[in-house]
Amino acid sequence: MAEESEPSGDGQERPSTAAGRRGRRSGAAPGDGEGRTTTVRDARPAKVSLPNRIVRFLREVVAELRKVIWPNRKQLITYTIVVLIFVSFMVALVAGLDFVFAQAVAFVFGT
Repeated sequence: MAEESEPSGDGQERPSTAAGRRGRRSGAAPGDGEGRTTTVRDARPAKVSLPNRIVRFLREVVAELRKVIWPNRKQLITYTIVVLIFVSFMVALVAGLDFVFAQAVAFVFGT
């Protein structure tokens, strides 16, 4: 079977199928010995010592903290008030539901 190609604009033909772009024939079976080779695990860099990893981690933490946009005083007060109101609402909601369910259980079981 002939592989279809399409012109790529630079004078070279580009395979039209994904298998062709990977360098495989469209009818090639996986066990034909063609295709990509497996990665070699020995190519990974050697493990770095624990103190070096800790220092690198701390450097990355500081670098990320520099990217943070810190709120000014007015924003901080506004955010704090919003959070306190929301938490108060959720506490009241859960307490109300707890009371309603406790009354329902007492009514059903007659205690």
